[in-house]
Amino acid sequence: MNQALRGPILFAIMGGLLMLVGFGQSWSVALSILNLCLISSIMALGLNMQWGYAGLFNVGVMSFTALGGVAAVLVSKPPVPEAWEVAWIDLLGTVVTLIAAIGIIVRVRRRLVPGGLRMIVTAVLILVGYGAVRIFFDPAVEAIEETNPAKSGYLGGLNLPIILAWPIGGLVAAGAAWMIAKVALGLRADYLAIATLGISEIVLAILKNEDWLARGVKNVTGLDRPVPYEVDLQESARFREFVSGMGMDVLDASTIFVKLCYASLFLAVLVIVMVLAQKALHSPWGRMMRAIRDNEAAAAAMGKNVTRRHLEIFVIGAAVVGMAGAMLTTLDGQFTPGSYQPLRFTFLIWVMVIVGGSGNNWGAVLGGFFVWFIWVEAEPAGLWLMEVLTSVLGDESALREHLIASAPYMRVCVMGLILLLVLRFSPRGLIPDRMGR
Repeated sequence: MNQALRGPILFAIMGGLLMLVGFGQSWSVALSILNLCLISSIMALGLNMQWGYAGLFNVGVMSFTALGGVAAVLVSKPPVPEAWEVAWIDLLGTVVTLIAAIGIIVRVRRRLVPGGLRMIVTAVLILVGYGAVRIFFDPAVEAIEETNPAKSGYLGGLNLPIILAWPIGGLVAAGAAWMIAKVALGLRADYLAIATLGISEIVLAILKNEDWLARGVKNVTGLDRPVPYEVDLQESARFREFVSGMGMDVLDASTIFVKLCYASLFLAVLVIVMVLAQKALHSPWGRMMRAIRDNEAAAAAMGKNVTRRHLEIFVIGAAVVGMAGAMLTTLDGQFTPGSYQPLRFTFLIWVMVIVGGSGNNWGAVLGGFFVWFIWVEAEPAGLWLMEVLTSVLGDESALREHLIASAPYMRVCVMGLILLLVLRFSPRGLIPDRMGR
């Protein structure tokens, strides 16, 4: 296939598949898939920046997604006055002690000569500072979590519009990525993968167990929306008159309208990220990044600061993933740390980038659409296929019941099969990077 036409044709096929779902199942289902395709594409773009641009093997995508999600809670939920009332003194003590401990550590490190003694003194000061902070922090946490634990039990947020959580989620993820990069970048690719995987699990464990922050596994529900509520639309005389004129049911029309609003917002974000990513990729900075990816030693020999460039792209990619995580939590309307699984938020995102074409932004977007579509539709398609194939066994067959009950798990097999086929027949992805690796 002509390389110039391959992208438009594949995107047209993807659009046709979504329309097929709209006509065959319902437009509500098609728009639900579209919204998650858009968010997945943004996540894939973030990972593509790290892996496709710079060759950084990050398997901690899930942690940046979760940090974006918790940002949505901390930005949009109103503060809990009772929790602040019982804990503000200890929280103030915690902050003051933490700042003092950091200041002392920094000053002491500056006075000591780099070497073993400075490392030992730093470790001792960190332990002492940790103990001092816990003197104030533990009573604060206990008081917060005992404040109406059934309904709150946390500090709440800033009560700001949730759409502000999207860039803030990106900043939170970027901050975490900067700290991770300071520790893990410079490691070999396999060690970097292990480090990011471990840090990802640590982040998720904190979010699950620190109830004072975002209620932990008790979840936060009822997040604000940047779009109208269906019930408000259904009660609006103007909306009812409008949809009645189009011959649509008010209930269905309100659901579709809300999902279209979400799709418009997500599409706007995707377009902005895509434009910036394309400009960066084709700028001198992007060419330098790919030169580092292709041959670090040669780039370093030419005077390029490889570690600093890796730090930059790692933070930028994490920020994009974090923003997508905040968008996903906004769409869900709730933050549930227990739902963050490596299969969904790391493995699938990697499959999107590899299938779409690492190093190519359009490929990452196509991969986000294609893989998520297959992931969602493989379950009903597998169930239908299994019912047809086993129809000869009869309705009372135990084997048939077992196979039909197992059909939903076929989508994991389907995903593996697609990955194998793409790697076999198009190893550089559906829309490969033109520059090559």
